[in-house]
Amino acid sequence: MRTAKAAAAAATAALAAGAASIAVGRFASDAALKVPAGGPLPTEHRLTVHATAAGQVTLTRDLASQRPGTYGLAGNGTHAVVGPVLEGAAHAADTVVRRLERVSHGTLEPGDKVWLTSNVHVGDPGAALGLDHIDVELPGELGPLPAWFVPAARDTWVIAVHGLGATREQPLNIVEFLHSRGLPVLLPAHRGDAGAPRSPDGLNHLGETEWHDLDAAIHHAVRQGAQQVVLHGWSTGATMALRAAAHSALRERVTGLVLDSPVLSWETTLRALAAARRTPGALLPLAVRAAQGRTGMRGDRGRAAELPEQFKAPVLIFHGPGDTIAPWALSRGLADRHPNQVALRAVPNAPHGAMWNADPAGYEEALRRFLTPLM
Repeated sequence: MRTAKAAAAAATAALAAGAASIAVGRFASDAALKVPAGGPLPTEHRLTVHATAAGQVTLTRDLASQRPGTYGLAGNGTHAVVGPVLEGAAHAADTVVRRLERVSHGTLEPGDKVWLTSNVHVGDPGAALGLDHIDVELPGELGPLPAWFVPAARDTWVIAVHGLGATREQPLNIVEFLHSRGLPVLLPAHRGDAGAPRSPDGLNHLGETEWHDLDAAIHHAVRQGAQQVVLHGWSTGATMALRAAAHSALRERVTGLVLDSPVLSWETTLRALAAARRTPGALLPLAVRAAQGRTGMRGDRGRAAELPEQFKAPVLIFHGPGDTIAPWALSRGLADRHPNQVALRAVPNAPHGAMWNADPAGYEEALRRFLTPLM
């Protein structure tokens, strides 16, 4: 009898431990599978607004608030744009003063909690940039997908697709530059975005299934007269671009890829996001297994995505060596394996998905050199 009771107690304890492991794994995997569009990633620190003045905003001193470049500053119902740290300003030991370019929405008040974002613009291309555009609807795999189209004269189109935690507003950072070169630009939403269908499981698949929505955008572009397309993707949008270059029925029309902070290993990125939510290292494998069970994604065991063997078009990668979400080393390895096809531009002091923000002029010059032969 005692043996039976002991066995029952052990079984109960094992079941409880198993249930707890499943719950922990699901919670940890949510860091990547339920990233809210337009919200901060787990790696992004919240900052406090300490003061505002004409053309200035004082923020908590932090590695984030001291980044070089131009960023959006987002909060609860607020969006502003901040420029570089003002060297001549009176900085306190615990604060940093940055140039305040504009307040796009809401107000900035002392005590507000904010975070830096790569989204510099708010609204559609007309409201944000003063560019004529057309609202279009793409026939996606799961249903209609909203998209913005900024027309121009050339028959090479750029299809720009955002990544983790961002919205269609993220690619607006480069739309004015592309438009000035006569390149039509299509900015599609994908599953999970506002106005677009949800994935059947309601989860983010880190580009592994979302690429079908980018494929719908490629088909739309070709139907509307595009002779060739360049895919420009940020973060998981870069994953989508790689998958489309490998699997789209129209992949021969893809004549170039621009990958910004590419997620080349979904497992590595999921682990990084889960760790940023303070998941202990020993439990990170549970997050990976939970993600696989919830989404059906196949494991990559940290191996980087590779260029499709049949894809011979040029590739430009922008990546920051300090990226904590999608490791720089994977992009470096991809470039090393394809030295005649892949150009890698390092952007120091830039967080994930914000390579343009850290160095707008350098980014656009590298993009100009890459695109000119493809026009």
